[in-house]
Amino acid sequence: MSDPKGPSIVLAAGLRSPFTRAGGVFQGEDAAHLGARLVRELLARTGLDPAELDEVICGSVGPPHDQANVARVIALRAGIPEEVPARTVARNCASGIEAVTTAATEIRAGHGDLYMAMGVELMSHYPLIMGRKLTRMFARLSRARSLGARLSAMASFRPSFLAPRIALMEGLKDPVTGLLMGQTAEVLARDFGLSREACDAFAVESHHRARRARDRGRFEREILPVLPLGAKPNQGSVLHDDGIREDQSIDRLAKLRPYFEKPDGVVTVGNACGITDGASALIVTTEERAKQLGLQPLAKIRSWAWAGLDPARMGLGPVYATAKALDSAGLQLKDMGAIEINEAFAAQVLACRRAMESADFCKQHLGLKGALGDLDPERTNPNGGAIALGHPVGATGARLLLTAAHELAEGDHEFTLATLCIGGGQGGAVVLERVVA
Repeated sequence: MSDPKGPSIVLAAGLRSPFTRAGGVFQGEDAAHLGARLVRELLARTGLDPAELDEVICGSVGPPHDQANVARVIALRAGIPEEVPARTVARNCASGIEAVTTAATEIRAGHGDLYMAMGVELMSHYPLIMGRKLTRMFARLSRARSLGARLSAMASFRPSFLAPRIALMEGLKDPVTGLLMGQTAEVLARDFGLSREACDAFAVESHHRARRARDRGRFEREILPVLPLGAKPNQGSVLHDDGIREDQSIDRLAKLRPYFEKPDGVVTVGNACGITDGASALIVTTEERAKQLGLQPLAKIRSWAWAGLDPARMGLGPVYATAKALDSAGLQLKDMGAIEINEAFAAQVLACRRAMESADFCKQHLGLKGALGDLDPERTNPNGGAIALGHPVGATGARLLLTAAHELAEGDHEFTLATLCIGGGQGGAVVLERVVA
């Protein structure tokens, strides 16, 4: 979606937390607490009066059960006046981008011109769910009005009722196809003839790039160090993404067994993204308003697009959405100086590369006259991706935009692209443009 007659919409500033492995240093954290820390710091660094915000919009896939509309909880805990509304949005793995494009849509509609858009996900806190049989037993017990009725309800109990449903696993399973997300990556591996060796090599490179980026200080402009809730005495703040493996190698990955399809699958825990905690936040406004506020924007939003496709092949979502976003921007893939694509699975990214480069695929599925273009490995995820950094599902979209925005200046590029696949068979893509000071 692009509107040359509308206001120029920019990402004026942004921050993210370190991304940490679920069950690790953020396991004592609280989603609203982590989100509020980012928002407070972002407001402080930019000098914005929180009362001037038109709305706070937060993406979250599995918001805490005790923090209904987590966006509102974040806003109030961050000290944003109660008069400023807030809403939580969800589009599975693209929820962080959904927050940003929702804000941009509101600006284009004339409803406001200054938004806090963010994503937060604490996958450590995804609950175990009581099974339906145990739930029905407790329901009978709560309705019982006599001792006999209560005893009858309790007598219906069986030990098997205690077997929990795992919210994380159920959330990663497509309810239409019945496939786990990793199984959809296996579908793509077969479709495009991808080898285990190619997937492992891609994963190793992701770790190496992320390590080099971290060591040269590339992520310091993005990351807010966080001393987590529940930190032990003398424990320091978390400074970096902790999923980066210093010495990842082909030999180590080759020892891992396929996780989703045994014994011949290609997807392992080593060439897939990790289960992760984290948050990201961006200020979305107009170029004119940013100038009034004394802010030098990180990037201009040139265009964005959403696309739907076969849920069993959801990993190809970036191909479909990128084609639409580039068409809306009047640009080609070769114009993108850097491309940030979410690494849900190595096989999924490699399949996207094959599909984009295939004239037959693009003609048949995208209605193009030829190939979409080359997903050049040198320009794609130059600082590593989710296989190394992690994928806190509600926050990743905003992280991709933040990283792609910084890459405009880092690599002296005119345009960058942020794109990702979405469980359920969708894709999202955003084209960013450098703002001349």
